[in-house]
Amino acid sequence: MNEFTQAASGVSHDLITLARWMAGDFSNAQQARENPKDYAHIHVFFRPLAFNFFDGIGLYSEQVYDYDLWKPYRQGIHRLVDQGDRIYIENYSLKNAMFYAGSGRDLSILNTITPDCIERRHHCSMVFKREEGGEGGDRFLGGVEGNQCLIEKNGCQTYLHSYVEITETTWVSLDRGLDINTHQQVWGSAFGPLRFQKRECFAHEVPTL
Repeated sequence: MNEFTQAASGVSHDLITLARWMAGDFSNAQQARENPKDYAHIHVFFRPLAFNFFDGIGLYSEQVYDYDLWKPYRQGIHRLVDQGDRIYIENYSLKNAMFYAGSGRDLSILNTITPDCIERRHHCSMVFKREEGGEGGDRFLGGVEGNQCLIEKNGCQTYLHSYVEITETTWVSLDRGLDINTHQQVWGSAFGPLRFQKRECFAHEVPTL
């Protein structure tokens, strides 16, 4: 039994909740409008995959600038794995990503993606835990595992440091690339996290187990 055919038995309520909260079209239009010098207007799409893609819960994602919706600057496939007290999200890249641009908005394109089209991004998985109550209500907090998710930028080898906060209607994220030797920031926002509001919900597309 390989990683694409593991059974989805015992999936927790938290995993389903996280998948449903993630499934949507998110926009930071308000942030970009209030501070256009520091923040571009960006959309983040998370679209549920069919159950049989992973024999479990998976999502396709793409991030695009509002002025160029057909040219995403980041795309990925994500497999949600229940690990008891946390949700582990495996990340995969698409071998020919631009073939699938627009999948966040067009299901006919999304449905052309198959497991043969992707490859695992090792050491780049995310780990999420649910935090209940508090001033902001229930939320999931997550970040990339360890410091071995390596990304080369401008000839410099960096590792990804990522923070994400998810509620039913919001997505807050801060990605930074840190030099593997000096640990100084090489790329990523210098002005703080991106703050997105959910504009459209795709929770009804998350497979029912």
